[in-house]
Amino acid sequence: MAEGKKTDKILLYYNAHSGSGVFKNNLDYIVDRCQEAGYQVVPVRAAKGIVIDKVMGEIDPGEFSRVIAAGGDGTINLCVNAMVRHDIHLPLAILPAGTANDFAYYFELPNEINYQLDIALGNKTTSVDVGVVNNRYFVNVTALGALIDVSQKTDPNLKNAIGTLAYYLKAVTEIPQIRALPVKLITPDKVYEEEIYFMVVMNGESAGGFRKLSPESYMNDGKLDVIAFRKMPIVELGPMLFEVVQGRHPNNKHVLYFQTDELTIESEENISTDIDGEHGEKLPLNFSVLHNRLEVFVSEKTWKYDD
Repeated sequence: MAEGKKTDKILLYYNAHSGSGVFKNNLDYIVDRCQEAGYQVVPVRAAKGIVIDKVMGEIDPGEFSRVIAAGGDGTINLCVNAMVRHDIHLPLAILPAGTANDFAYYFELPNEINYQLDIALGNKTTSVDVGVVNNRYFVNVTALGALIDVSQKTDPNLKNAIGTLAYYLKAVTEIPQIRALPVKLITPDKVYEEEIYFMVVMNGESAGGFRKLSPESYMNDGKLDVIAFRKMPIVELGPMLFEVVQGRHPNNKHVLYFQTDELTIESEENISTDIDGEHGEKLPLNFSVLHNRLEVFVSEKTWKYDD
């Protein structure tokens, strides 16, 4: 639970252009609800992470009750990165307003803004992990492979329409010339040498609209879930897509799946990467976990996982 002295400010970090931009129509309602609850709202508009990083470096956390982040997974990522870098331990409330809301989906947050604010202004929180990759943090997923480059060169409106991961997997079936890439995956227990089309390192359980991409994931288990789609005959990619939708792919012979709290990914190739939907780091990638680093507001009624 979020306990302690009630302070009088809320930092509201919002992306006015997330998803269809519906947040703008609700801004006055959000401020009104916060003021009714006795809080002063300090708004910060999303601007490529530069502004929120500066703000987090300058605020006095003792003056704030919580942070509310309104936007998609990319907005949440920028907010969490700034909080961790500046050692801010305020609890985080999420108003999912983006095209991709996989982080919010994990917490079973409602779609209606009034119920979202009931949770954001409530007192129930749960502790969750934050993933670390090189000098950056992620809340949901780091992805890499030949298909990332394809996606990053694609019209973002198309990706928004069909989902990022859906596009990655669909691209394999439509672009046969895409080749598998060699990677070395190094964990404290084992070293894997594979040829992959695509792989994800998950903190959550869904990405790009695939709700069961990592069906065994828990955000507070201190582990990352690694799922690699190995080189396979093109004709088997279609059936694989259906298995991903149903969450049965971890048992497929063309999928490598394991959990770890430390991972290094190396390759002789220059492989494109993606962190929570944004351009990622260059290889090698060194992963670790900040166990239970983040407090997130959840519903008293629907949240089913204990800390």
